[in-house]
Amino acid sequence: MTAEIITIGDEILIGQIVDTNSAWMAAQLNKVGIAVKQITSISDEAQHIIQALNEAQSRADIILITGGLGPTKDDVTKFTLAQYFNMKLVRHEPTLKHVEDFFAKLNRPMLEVNCRQADVPEGCTVVFNKYGTAPAMWFENNGKIIVSMPGVPFEMMHIMQEEVIPKLLNRFSMQGIVHSVILTAGLGESFLAEQISDIEESLPDYIKLAYLPKLSQVRLRLSAYGDHKEILEKEVEHFASLIVERIKPYVVATEDITLEKAILNLMEQHGLTLSTAESCTGGYIAHLLTQHPGSSTVYAGGGVTYSNALKQSVLGVNEQTLVNYGAVSEQTVCEMASGAVKHFNTDYAISVSGIAGPDGGTPDKPVGTVWIAVANKNQVKAKHYLFSNKRQQNIERAATAALTLLFMFLKQELP
Repeated sequence: MTAEIITIGDEILIGQIVDTNSAWMAAQLNKVGIAVKQITSISDEAQHIIQALNEAQSRADIILITGGLGPTKDDVTKFTLAQYFNMKLVRHEPTLKHVEDFFAKLNRPMLEVNCRQADVPEGCTVVFNKYGTAPAMWFENNGKIIVSMPGVPFEMMHIMQEEVIPKLLNRFSMQGIVHSVILTAGLGESFLAEQISDIEESLPDYIKLAYLPKLSQVRLRLSAYGDHKEILEKEVEHFASLIVERIKPYVVATEDITLEKAILNLMEQHGLTLSTAESCTGGYIAHLLTQHPGSSTVYAGGGVTYSNALKQSVLGVNEQTLVNYGAVSEQTVCEMASGAVKHFNTDYAISVSGIAGPDGGTPDKPVGTVWIAVANKNQVKAKHYLFSNKRQQNIERAATAALTLLFMFLKQELP
């Protein structure tokens, strides 16, 4: 069973918003055995919608559309679908009652344009939208299923989870899809491929291995497709265990989580705490850690010690260290990390200091120069990096490098 996702909206095409709907929908469909073959973003124009629908029906069994269902004139999806399926618009009374109740609860006047939210193509199946005024619409055409949903993420998510996916599962027998993810750090994509080339070559045709590199990390994903899900799960588990054993020193997690989440999990298991001392990353490492629920069990906090004065007063960095070696140096980040462990009273700490750019570099310390240290109460370890001249990229790379260095440090320290 295959699906295609079509997102409608000029705001996506001009980069005003990011299309997060498609990624979420694809993940949900994959979980139930529906393979997404294509994702397409198009403008709010009738001819583009019609063309996309024609092309999608030639490729997929299920077409899911989001966007263009608002009450204003620029939202043309509903009218285009009525034209496409040669249906007239009719007022759906249960939806109209829902819209009236919706505005009554908000104590707001209801205009005729709001009433028109209840107008739907006559031959569609109306799918109730609990959290908004625009209903979803389910069409069946030549054995294909087309569902049009609002583009508002929380409205679409509710409709997908509560209405669309259950209905699809009742309607079709799904193929088994099994994934296994191995997160690695500290070894490049090409080196990983060389290490496990014989395992990859031994995979049967229905199991594929994908390499997903990102900023000093590589996510390996084994995917299997077939009719017998339990058998597929055992086979995928077998090959995943072979890969993990082969590249064990670089394995961060054997589940689809982020590097920082893997660190939080590991430290929580051992009852350890962590703090951060950031300069050039400006709190980005703290952000990565604290975006995860429950992070406070491990992460105590930290300081964005951008100035030399704060490095001294908050972390206890020696003034002479800064004079002799500078803020971007091995000596300074070591004192920053050790100072964080001491002053924030944590078991471990990360420190980062560098020249993010695009200016501020010198011949001996060019833009992209970063020093990172990790420490506990007994020892400190530092490492030098040289990244690019792109500021945001340097910040993200420095954060990832710091987390990777911490993870490797923990693996050496912990039983």
